[in-house]
Amino acid sequence: MPVSDNVSKRMMEGSWIRRMFEEGANLKKRYSEKDVFDLSLGNPVMEPPPEFNQELKKLMKKPTPGMHRYMENAGYADTRAAVAVQLSHETGIKFCGNDIIMTCGAAGGLNVVLKTILNHGDEVIVFAPYFMEFGNYIDNHGGVIKVLPTNDQFVPKLDALEAAISTKTKAVIVNSPNNPTGAVYSRDFVMQLGELLRRKEAQYGMQIYIISDEAYRKIIYDGLPYPPVFHHHHHTIVVHSHSKDLALPGERIGYIAIHPDCSQHDELVNGFIFCTRILGFVNAPALMQHLVKTLQHVTVSIADYQKKRDFLYSNLVDLGYSVVKPHGAFYMFPKSPVEDDVAFVNELRQWNVLVVPGRGFGTPGYFRISYCVDDKTLKGSLGGFKKAAKKFGLG
Repeated sequence: MPVSDNVSKRMMEGSWIRRMFEEGANLKKRYSEKDVFDLSLGNPVMEPPPEFNQELKKLMKKPTPGMHRYMENAGYADTRAAVAVQLSHETGIKFCGNDIIMTCGAAGGLNVVLKTILNHGDEVIVFAPYFMEFGNYIDNHGGVIKVLPTNDQFVPKLDALEAAISTKTKAVIVNSPNNPTGAVYSRDFVMQLGELLRRKEAQYGMQIYIISDEAYRKIIYDGLPYPPVFHHHHHTIVVHSHSKDLALPGERIGYIAIHPDCSQHDELVNGFIFCTRILGFVNAPALMQHLVKTLQHVTVSIADYQKKRDFLYSNLVDLGYSVVKPHGAFYMFPKSPVEDDVAFVNELRQWNVLVVPGRGFGTPGYFRISYCVDDKTLKGSLGGFKKAAKKFGLG
C-alpha cells in the first residue's frame, strides 16, 4: 500500500470535527444553506477587527520593499519584539524578542515544540476531553500520548496527574480556555499544577514542561481573569494563535513564547528555530507578521461571543440538557441524553443540526457545539435540539 500503516490507521480514526463539517457541506448541497445548522467546526463567522483592515490597506498603499521575501526562520525581529511587549504587559514578566518564535498558527507551533523536545518514547500528558489533533502531533515526533481524566467541571484531576508522572514524562499539555468544553482554569489550579510539576522535577532530576495551548486566551467571559501559566512554572512554553482573537484562521499566524527564566532557554529557542525550518514551515507568513505586530492589543468582540453563549446556554438548559456553563472560547460540551453520543449526533442530523460527538475529543457520552456562527444558525438549530429533547424525554 502507498500509505503507511500508521497513517492509514489514523485516517480511519479520522477527525470527527472535519467529518461533520464535510457532512454539513453535503447537506447544504442537498437542501438550501439556510436550512442547515452547522455547529461542528470552530471556524469563526466574525470578520477580523476594523484595525486589521486599516493596517492591511495602509500596507498595500505603501508596500515596503522586500516585504514578501524570506526572513530569519524565527520571524521578523520587530514582530517578535511587539509580541514580547504585549506579553510583558499581560504577565508582568519581562519578555524580549528572543523569547518568541513566530509560527504557522498554534498547530505549527505545537509541532515545532514537540519535534524539538521529544525523544522516541517520551510521554506527553493530556486531559480528556481534549483536541484530538494533540495525539497526532505527539505521534508525529515519536512521542506517546497519555490521557488523564478531568472532574465534572472539566478541570484536570491533579491526583491522577501526580500518579501518572514518571521518568518518561516530558511534557503536560494544558488548554485553557478549553476546546471542547470552554472551561477556564483558575489561578489556584494553575498554581497547584506548577507546584506539583516542580516536586516531580526534583524527584526525578529532570525538566517537565508545561505546553500551554492558548489559542483562546483572549476569549474569556464574565469578567474572569486569565491567570498566566508563566507565573507558576519556569519550564513553560506557550503556543498562541491569532486564528480566534483576530478571526484569522485561514491566515495561519501565531507564535511560541518560552519563559525567559526557563533552564536551557537558548538551546530550546535554537531548537524551535531549527525545527521551524526542517518541518517545512520555513517561517510564518510574512504579510501576517507585518500586520499582527500592530494588533497585539486588539481582539474581536468578546461581548458578541458572550451573547451567543448566553443565548444557547439558557435555551439548552430550558430544554433539559445538562450543560456546564463555559467561561471562555466558543464551545459548549453538553451531556448526550443517551449513552451513545454518536447515535444522538445522528439523531440531530435528521433535523439538519450538526454537532460533534464527544468521543471525537476522547470523552464519549457528550457532544460539542461550536457557537462561533451567525445568530440565524444558532436560532435555527433550536428546533432540532427541541425535537431531540422531546424524543429522549428531557425537560
